[in-house]
Amino acid sequence: MSIRYLINARLVTLAGGEGPLRGSDMQDLGVIERGWVRIDGSTIAEVGEGIPDELEEGTVLDLGGRLVLPAWVDCHTHACWAGSRLDEFEAGLRGVEYLEILKQGGGIMSTVRAVREATDEQLAEMLNARLGRMVTFGTTAMEVKTGYGLSTPDELKMLRAIHAASRSQDVMILGTFLGAHAKDPDVPDYVDRTIQETLPAVVEEFPGICCDAYCEEGAWSVEETTRLFSAAMELGCPIRVHTDQFNSLGMTRRAVEMGARSVDHLEAITPEDITLLGDSSTIGVILPASGFSLDQRYAPGRELIDAGAAIAIATNYNPGSAPSPSMPMTISLACRRAGLLPSEAITAATRNAASVLGIESSHGRIEAGLQADMQIFDCHDERELGWSFGNPPPPLIICRGEVIQFLGDAELDGQEDSE
Repeated sequence: MSIRYLINARLVTLAGGEGPLRGSDMQDLGVIERGWVRIDGSTIAEVGEGIPDELEEGTVLDLGGRLVLPAWVDCHTHACWAGSRLDEFEAGLRGVEYLEILKQGGGIMSTVRAVREATDEQLAEMLNARLGRMVTFGTTAMEVKTGYGLSTPDELKMLRAIHAASRSQDVMILGTFLGAHAKDPDVPDYVDRTIQETLPAVVEEFPGICCDAYCEEGAWSVEETTRLFSAAMELGCPIRVHTDQFNSLGMTRRAVEMGARSVDHLEAITPEDITLLGDSSTIGVILPASGFSLDQRYAPGRELIDAGAAIAIATNYNPGSAPSPSMPMTISLACRRAGLLPSEAITAATRNAASVLGIESSHGRIEAGLQADMQIFDCHDERELGWSFGNPPPPLIICRGEVIQFLGDAELDGQEDSE
């Protein structure tokens, strides 16, 4: 069903200005208490306060003061995978240490083996199912990383599956090259091979793709990551990095100096790097579902925002440390465990997340000229989104001006066709 007007809504627009919001500005949601939106095809044509002077022909939803937000933007996921990590999950509950699981061939390499055995079509089918779950929770733009192939043909296989999924979905899906997710223990020259062989092959088929790396003890070092990023930037790729998850190795500073779009995780970020990030254009992406799942360690979101940083949040949806597609749960965790206010968490999950992905001109705000991706909640105060958890998904989701989710028990007054 195409929607022409949303009227009588509490609009959280996040409109105005350019780029991500940072520091105290992250609390400015651009709320219109009694607002309306006119949609022209797939685009937001006009946003106003009160009642439109004239209603053009089309479907009108009178929302009775209900809450309308931009659809979520999930800027950090590993949603393309094969296989299962359920045995490892249960082993961990029985007290088996993670290092022992790794020695037994578990962890990331078990997923790598499963991805290598899967076909492009199988990967795309599994990814599509997970994307559907993400959409159910209100996400209409998402990033999906590689990193479970760890070889040139298998990293390309993952990217082709991501590309195939993007062609079959109405939502926006952006692939990221994460060949530096780990090191294949069976390939002694894995770092050189990734930089000299895999990266050029990926860029040839997917020019301009974002390049990511996991910089941590036992994974890629600061020097190795810097080499990869230097090569990627020469090939025209923007860069992002997983950094400071368990140890602060100096990669956050290096990434800021190199102009990275984002630094992600940040559970172990130092006070000095918090200040540095607050003075930079790099966005900090916090992933509270990982701390909830792994070790109850969370990025210092409050300190980062108070230092003036621009912060985004994401699910980190993956089979090992964050098996959740839910942005609402992520928002609740960001408030309860990383110190964000609900307004800041909403900004982090919409406008700022869109800036991480370079899609701020089309997503993350309710503003004329942007894509008509919105979600309607059966409540009247956006603070409920940080306060509550475990609630049903939003009853109504609009993507490109079309209703893609309307739950059977949703009661939205005033649905009518204007003539």
